[in-house]
Amino acid sequence: MKFVAFERTKQGTGASRRLRNAGKVPGIVYGAEGAPQLIELDHNALWQAIKKEAFHSTVLDMELAGKLSQVLLRDLQVHPFKQQVLHVDFQRVSAKQKIHMKIPLHFSGEEESPAVKLGKALVNHVLNELEVSCLPADLPEAINIDLSKLEKGATLTLKDIELPKGVEAVLHGHAAEETVLVTLVMPVTEEDPAPDAAAAPAAPATAGKDKAEKK
Repeated sequence: MKFVAFERTKQGTGASRRLRNAGKVPGIVYGAEGAPQLIELDHNALWQAIKKEAFHSTVLDMELAGKLSQVLLRDLQVHPFKQQVLHVDFQRVSAKQKIHMKIPLHFSGEEESPAVKLGKALVNHVLNELEVSCLPADLPEAINIDLSKLEKGATLTLKDIELPKGVEAVLHGHAAEETVLVTLVMPVTEEDPAPDAAAAPAAPATAGKDKAEKK
């Protein structure tokens, strides 16, 4: 995705407030080669961009002063109740340096799986994104996972899927087989209701018979 940024010379609370009142968003670009650079963006254009998944998980082409550079979205500050972006941070990337990024997981095919179609199981997505390490050119927009062969009672872990070429998972000390992506939950079946008291067999009517015999 491509977006346009503009150079910003003034900083501080007052300058940022004036930018926001003018429909702009203050931001900064840092990292890789070069000093941190103050930027500003058009708020409406940025607001539409952040609604797209790719803006959060892919390498972006930023046009600044007529030049293109590749960046990653690293921080986004949004007003607690207004539809307003307050500040945005981008990180420059180098084509030869690996980056860490959280990538969304896209699941498909679960309705056709034996676990759901035959076993009536419910699929629980334990993870919806995965942190990965790769070169910028290898960064996928998302990782697609096919669940059409999921069997009843199975648990899908990171070890069970194949990551795109050049992409490694960042596990922070966990093993791949310990990183659970999907579990299955069996629906609860109602137990047979306890027999009603009215349905219980009637006691022998001996009391009335004994009284009749005494008379």
